[in-house]
Formats: sequence, structure tokens, C-alpha cells
Amino acid sequence: MKILVVDDHALVRAGLCQVLQGLDPDETTEVIEAQDCTRAFVLAAAHPDLDLVLLDYHLPDMNGLAALSVFGKRHPELPVVILSGSANPSIAQRVLEHGAAGFITKSGLSDELLHALRQVLSGEVYAPAGFIPNQSASQQPSDTSAPIFTPRQLEVLQLLLGGYSNRDISEQLSLSDETVKNHVTSILRGFGVKTRTQAALEAGRWGYDKSAPLAR
Repeated sequence: MKILVVDDHALVRAGLCQVLQGLDPDETTEVIEAQDCTRAFVLAAAHPDLDLVLLDYHLPDMNGLAALSVFGKRHPELPVVILSGSANPSIAQRVLEHGAAGFITKSGLSDELLHALRQVLSGEVYAPAGFIPNQSASQQPSDTSAPIFTPRQLEVLQLLLGGYSNRDISEQLSLSDETVKNHVTSILRGFGVKTRTQAALEAGRWGYDKSAPLAR
């Protein structure tokens, strides 16, 4: 597993690196560090096998919402979790609406962080306890008919809903990484969303089930 940690405080990055080693006892967790968004974007491009980005909301060169938008455009298949020193619900609302896979406060315990990240890696969206999202019009299906996908795209969608990374999907379906990315892009376009996380939410609204048998 490979995780990109983006935070401008070296001590925070060091602490996160240590905590993240407990994420999966059966698998080594490789942590890549970036002190700002500029460096983070370079590293994300250089490591297409990233499984997750843990991104501080307050960074010197760009705030988390803007950085989230860049990640969504360049790496729509990559889940991004926002880490914030503030438990401000309006910030949580905005980042989750814009495709963040989770919102975590720095005041939480290490076990809470690991629980949240495991949830995100399983394909779900994590929000702080007690957080109640506002339902905006943009969060509702804009059409009365579900998007239509090819059998192969449905296979990719099911694995995406199961929390599989692009690399895992490639191995499961014996497809090239580029082909999987193309299918994921088509799925995002079909749901009218920009990120993998938003696609998972839309799939749930349209009744797609990750436990359904793969199309053959």
C-alpha cells in the first residue's frame, strides 16, 4: 500500500508516517511525504500506484479545497482524505461535496484515523461522528434514467464500489492500467461526476450494488 501525506509541518508528517504503519498488519505501508501542494502534484504524477492521499486543508501554497479540485481533475480515481485542525462542519461539508473521500480532524485519536482510512480504502466515504451532510440539488440525480454502461464497465464499476484500486482492478480483470483508467473515466462521465468517491455515491443512489455478481 502506498499513501501520499501532504502537510507543511515535518513533525505532523513524521507522526502520521508512524501511525500509518498500523493501517494494515498484513501489508507494508509505504508513505511518501510532501510539504506543499506543488510537491504533492509532482509526486502523485510520479507514483501512479498511489492508493490514497492524506491532505492537510491549510497549506502555504493552496488550500485543501483547491488542491482537491486539482487531484480530482488529474487523478479522478485516487481517493483524497482531508485532514484539518478545525472541526468546522462547513469545511467538512464543502470538501465532501467536492469529492473528498473523507474529512478527519487532527484532534482525533490514532485509532480513529486508522478506522477512517480503512473505511475509505474499502470504498466508503468517512465523515466525523455526528456530522449530518446538507442535501443540495447538485447531490440529487439530475435525470430519471440511470446511466448505461457496457458489460466491461459494469465489471469495473462493481470492483470500484468494492474499494478496489485501479491496480487491483487491472489484475482482477486482466486489463492494462490505461484501459482501467479509461473505463473509470467513462463511469465518472456517465454519472456526471468528477471523482471516484462521487461516482460511488451516485452508484448507490441509482441502486448499483457492489455485491452483485460480475457480468460475464
